[in-house]
Amino acid sequence: MPSTTAKRIIHDRTYDDERALYGLANATLQNVSFDGPNDGESALKECRDVVIQASSFRLRYPLWHDNGIVLEDVTIADSSRAALWYSSKVLIAQSKLLGIKALRECENVAIRDTEIASEEFGWMCRDVSMQNGSLAGDYAFFHASNLRLENVRFSGKYSFQYVENLSIDGGTFNTKDAFWHAHNVTVRNATLKGEYLGWYSDGLTLVNCRIEGTQPLVHCTNLTLVDCQMIDCDLAFEGSDVYATICGYVESIRDPKSGYIAVQNVGKIVHDTKAGCGARIVVLPSIKNGASRGKRGALPDAACEGGERTSVSALLRAS
Repeated sequence: MPSTTAKRIIHDRTYDDERALYGLANATLQNVSFDGPNDGESALKECRDVVIQASSFRLRYPLWHDNGIVLEDVTIADSSRAALWYSSKVLIAQSKLLGIKALRECENVAIRDTEIASEEFGWMCRDVSMQNGSLAGDYAFFHASNLRLENVRFSGKYSFQYVENLSIDGGTFNTKDAFWHAHNVTVRNATLKGEYLGWYSDGLTLVNCRIEGTQPLVHCTNLTLVDCQMIDCDLAFEGSDVYATICGYVESIRDPKSGYIAVQNVGKIVHDTKAGCGARIVVLPSIKNGASRGKRGALPDAACEGGERTSVSALLRAS
């Protein structure tokens, strides 16, 4: 993370010139504004070890090619487009990022308790963590890798496409076409709302999640669901290699390619594709004695009884 041993202090200033503080190093900025009639770009380009506190940015491209940047209680306005590009070792806390393309091709970035409203946020970034706060914008984290999100409120279409190595714990994600072509993604204890979830993904794992929306999880490879709920989900799992336990009701399942699905209640199993259904689908209204996992794809027989809703997590516990 960035160094906080700054030496020079700049406070209560306004800058609007081109490259106003170009190459600044080992400094703290307090109550500084980047705004004005000169409309200068790239105010803090190629800077090192700079702490920025209680400040604001309204001009374009302010933080490019930087190393060791701390933003605390900072507002980057919607007029300040493409704010952080090609930078590393960045900490953003208690701030607002409101401009389009606010973060791109950066690495080693930590974001805490921050409000983000930015189209095309986080493209091709690496090693990014985000805790609490919110993120709104389409095409978030396109082609990014090594991401960790915890208790984030997200809204926006086409999110997390082509991501690799993503971990999500908690939060609500209101998003369409999320996780397309994603690789090695684990989501725990989250709500995922939106159409066409996870198509063409490889290694997507959903644990204790609430999934809402039509045609989820189609043409997936190495797909795993552990005790998830599927609300208003129809035509799920078409062409997918899936290993799943589903609590509650699923509207319809369409011709999964392989694996098995244990579900408490399903409205319809649809067979209308050329490939057909290669997976085993088992309806288990409740579990009396439980079952052990064994090898992936080898669902043991379990003693079942109708009636009350019971978690099917016992199917995934090791014996």
